[in-house]
Amino acid sequence: MTSLAAVILAGGRSSRMGHDKALISVGTETLIQRTYRVALACADTVYVVTPWPDRYHAALPNSVAFIVEPCLPRQSGTFQGPLPALIKTLDVLQARSEGDPDWVLTLACDMPNLSVAVLSTWRDQLAHLSPHHLAYLPKRQQRWEPLCGFYRVAALESLKQYAATGGRSLQDWLNQQAIAPIPHVDAAMLTNINTPDDLAEWQKTKDS
Repeated sequence: MTSLAAVILAGGRSSRMGHDKALISVGTETLIQRTYRVALACADTVYVVTPWPDRYHAALPNSVAFIVEPCLPRQSGTFQGPLPALIKTLDVLQARSEGDPDWVLTLACDMPNLSVAVLSTWRDQLAHLSPHHLAYLPKRQQRWEPLCGFYRVAALESLKQYAATGGRSLQDWLNQQAIAPIPHVDAAMLTNINTPDDLAEWQKTKDS
């Protein structure tokens, strides 16, 4: 089977929510606990990328591996965004003494409908992709969903080159690369929770 690590992005100010959305309760779990549980069932290892690992230690198993993302200058505790987080993650994975995996499953921490069965099926499909594909991602409304899909660890050099030229948008980088779209994706699985209204709508849908 294709070797796979998972990374959960847990940063940002959650300004639209008003408090840390990763710690919002969704049933018997918080969002970050649910995302970690799903990721662990689909990947060989799981990492959490965040500027504040101490915030999540109590919510996650002791075995969780954290990758500490530096804060923005003069903005303590502010996540730099998915592009620097992905670059940092791939750098760490390439430096592992046990060797780097082939792919990284990258997940936002605020997606309550993630499915182990669906993500595992997508993982099985990685072995059939052309070597020139650097990512395997859902796409909807002509935009990639960059935080619910797979990146080759070998994409690191291309990402670094893009960032070195001033690039900041992961979406823009994806539009310049050979990316394989994941077919037949249920849009409900891509739901994320950014605001109190999003949470209320998700709860209404879940309970209906």
